[in-house]
Amino acid sequence: MNKTIPTRPFSDQKPGTSGLRKKVPVFQQKNYAENFIQSIFDALEGFKGKTLVIGGDGRFYNREVIQIAIKMAAANGFGRVLVGQGGLLSTPAASHVIRKHKAFGGIVLSASHNPGGPEGDFGIKYNISNGGPAPEKITEAIYARSKAIERYLIADAPDIALDRIGTSEVDGMRVQVFDPVSDYQALMEELFDFNVIRDMFAGTFRMRFDAMHAITGPYAKAILERALGAPEGTVINGTPLPDFGGHHPDPNLVHAKDLYDLMMSKDAPDFGAASDGDGDRNLIIGRNIFVTPSDSLALLAANAHLAPGYGKGIAGIARSMPTSMAADRVAERLKIKCYETPTGWKFFGNLLDAGLATICGEESAGTGSNHVREEDGLWAVLLWLNILGRRKESMENIVFQHWRDYGRNFYTRHDYEEVDTGRANALMDHLRAQLGKTDLPAFGRKILAKSDDFAYHDPVDQSDSKGQGIRFLFRDGSRIIYRLSGTGTAGATIRVYIERYEPDPAKQGGDTQTALADLIGVARNLAEIETRTGRGAPTVIT
Repeated sequence: MNKTIPTRPFSDQKPGTSGLRKKVPVFQQKNYAENFIQSIFDALEGFKGKTLVIGGDGRFYNREVIQIAIKMAAANGFGRVLVGQGGLLSTPAASHVIRKHKAFGGIVLSASHNPGGPEGDFGIKYNISNGGPAPEKITEAIYARSKAIERYLIADAPDIALDRIGTSEVDGMRVQVFDPVSDYQALMEELFDFNVIRDMFAGTFRMRFDAMHAITGPYAKAILERALGAPEGTVINGTPLPDFGGHHPDPNLVHAKDLYDLMMSKDAPDFGAASDGDGDRNLIIGRNIFVTPSDSLALLAANAHLAPGYGKGIAGIARSMPTSMAADRVAERLKIKCYETPTGWKFFGNLLDAGLATICGEESAGTGSNHVREEDGLWAVLLWLNILGRRKESMENIVFQHWRDYGRNFYTRHDYEEVDTGRANALMDHLRAQLGKTDLPAFGRKILAKSDDFAYHDPVDQSDSKGQGIRFLFRDGSRIIYRLSGTGTAGATIRVYIERYEPDPAKQGGDTQTALADLIGVARNLAEIETRTGRGAPTVIT
């Protein structure tokens, strides 16, 4: 039997770049999760009798909200729900399941790379039928509904046995609990040459994959250790935990420092990788070399033809605006287009659906392709393994050869996390006031070519997105970019992106921060970061 529950709106349910993310205690408020889920359903049309996919990254409060979402889906008229066993489903796997089973859409419960636990972060995101995050017109409709909601619908039914694969029923709606790994693994076997990778593991090749006690543990164990023959123990921290083992599941050089230290040691494996809370981000490190996400995107695009799924070449590359321009140089060489979009994977969806792009990436460690409509951490790892197996070279040699061929884009991102929101907004307003000025003392010897607040015109649906990041572009090709991140839940995160191109192989070595020292100084002085935030140094440097 369905129940109609009276409720009142919450004022803070505006989705960000990846859905609604808040602290767990916020979601635990009476009717909070229910309101947002009902707002999703109220903003949609035509789903009666259709299929909905539900799953999450296993963080704290995941199982409880999955039960709520199942019962609300039944009460709102869905005909079938597909839910990952144990409530688990990586974000890229969810995208694939939506696409494979021609579902109407999916609800993904995750706060991605944010920390978990009773006082940690939680999130709810809606993905549309192409498997990708809901576009802005839908998220805006969800937010509008959340501000006016008066009731939600929920089935009065017992909880589903999430840990047992099989089919049951909730108020006339079929609920199918399925293996969250099998469909995804089958897709990876279509894209990559597993025999080449198996042969590599059968030799002297060694790898370390840190699943960070997050969702990719079961996927990595099944694919790397069982299907590809990597030795047991190749995957570490492979059991998803509600609090990610007390760690921050963000695969960067701060939160995956143990992996970095291992890869820089005398006994380093040949290849190291990590993925984040929901499996969409990746960290790639070779023996003695960290590969930046921007370089990884460029290298994957340049070498994608070595994998069966991309053997006929790629149609185009898409990158977020703050991502380095290394991919642009690959696209130019391949005589294909490189699209520059705002940050947020949803902006790639139209390009992928239209066949304009094949491989996409963001500097925040997210890369993927047209196989799904989300970034995919394990996909990136497997493509790298396929490349290493085919080229039979070390990652260090592959990267250095790429720089010799294309030039090196020295690139870094400085994050100032949990800055007071008022101060962060004032800093951005200060920067906007500097746009168009060419004679600022902060520029030093740098000559400004252009400055703007990035706007994007979608070539597929003709939509416009404004205010996507403040750019200072210099005549020598270097760039400084500022934007506020939409993925945090406390205060504001100011991201500063700094880039310089070096075509001379003799000057491509050395430390990135040293190579960019002059631009880093310009970036800090131009934004008056220390004065306006009280921060003497970034929280995280990548």
